[in-house]
Amino acid sequence: MQKRSFLKVLAVFFAGTQLAPGGGAFATTRPVVEVWKDPDCGCCKDWVKHLEDSGFDVTAHDSGNTTARARLGIPAKLGSCHTGQVGGYAVEGHVPARDIQRLLTERPKAVGLAVPAMPVGSPGMDGAVYGKRKDAYDVLLVKVDGSTSIFKSYSSKSSTAS
Repeated sequence: MQKRSFLKVLAVFFAGTQLAPGGGAFATTRPVVEVWKDPDCGCCKDWVKHLEDSGFDVTAHDSGNTTARARLGIPAKLGSCHTGQVGGYAVEGHVPARDIQRLLTERPKAVGLAVPAMPVGSPGMDGAVYGKRKDAYDVLLVKVDGSTSIFKSYSSKSSTAS
């Protein structure tokens, strides 16, 4: 194998890894999502738990949602009750973890993802209080110019469990 090819293989193998505590074994690092939310919002807490359960580490701030949204380039019309940032992307609202994982894998040229408003059945809006109700909703890819396209659509029958 040529030296350059070997180095590329090593770079791919070691990307996103770190030494595990206590030895030479390797462990995959968990992406860190920084979240700005209302301290009294139950659905925000549930969305954070959804992210943690799906393999993300979360640093939550109990204020600054509107400021973070503007700073990260999410148009106000796409706003929701919490704003996040991960891997250089903004995440607005109740975006499913699997869509964030896809975003981080595909790395499109974009500001980030948004689920405007608070659709019932989306992560964080899927608690027992809502029964089995699930509203259809779209996860939007927010482009650099502020326009959007559909990144993923969820029907009223689909699950957003991961």
